[in-house]
Formats: sequence, structure tokens, C-alpha cells
Amino acid sequence: MGKTIRFGVSLDLDLLSRFDSLCSQKSYQTRSEAIRDLIRNALVQQQWEDEELETVGVLSLVYDHHHSDLSGKLTQIQHEALDLIITSLHVHLDHHNCLEVLVLRGPGKDIRHTAQKLTSTRGVKHGSLNLTTTGEELV
Repeated sequence: MGKTIRFGVSLDLDLLSRFDSLCSQKSYQTRSEAIRDLIRNALVQQQWEDEELETVGVLSLVYDHHHSDLSGKLTQIQHEALDLIITSLHVHLDHHNCLEVLVLRGPGKDIRHTAQKLTSTRGVKHGSLNLTTTGEELV
């Protein structure tokens, strides 16, 4: 970690009160911790915009495994993306519904493309992609 620099921020009192309330709700010990997280989140979002930059993503899929060969179709798409998929987890939610969680790493555009193919497969009830960073650029 680099050298710590202190700086001042001028805020409207109402905005500061709302920020302090948010800090309390999120269990931040100090305003500095909250501001650091806000800055990191902004930097990570900026990284997502560069589609060539290596990104990490978690894709969650909920589907009915009894749906016409859906499991086979999802497996085929995943096999086409072996270079991106680090690991997967399959959970039986009930007699019909399954949760599949995939961890992906690679260029953001490839992760988004694979996630879109999987979530748009007929029979998938819900899909959600959460992108994050490899952490290499963050302090």
C-alpha cells in the first residue's frame, strides 16, 4: 500500500448527515473507510467499461432441470467457454429447480457474451452476472 494522504472534503450538511447514516447502516468504522470503498467501486466500474481488460465475474442461473434438454444445452455452452470458466457449483433447490453458479475470468466482453448466451437459453428462469475486478489495480 502507498503513502496515506489526508485531504478535506466540503459537503452540504444534509448530504453529510445522509452519508453518516449510510456509513452506520453499512457498519463502517470511519468515513474514510466508506470513501475508500466508494472510490474503489468507481474504479472497478471504470474497468468494466474496457471490454478487453481481464475481469472476474460470478454468474448465477436458476432453471428447471426437467425442461427439455436444458441441462445439456447449458453444459454445451459452458464447454465452449472452458477458457473462461474457473469453477462451477450446482445446487438442487427443490425437485425441479436448480441453481448453478459459475465463476468466470477473462476479457469482460467474453464474460458478458457467455453470460448472455447462458441466461438467454430457453428454460433459464433467472440469470444474474456480477462483475468484479482481479484486484491487481486496486490499493
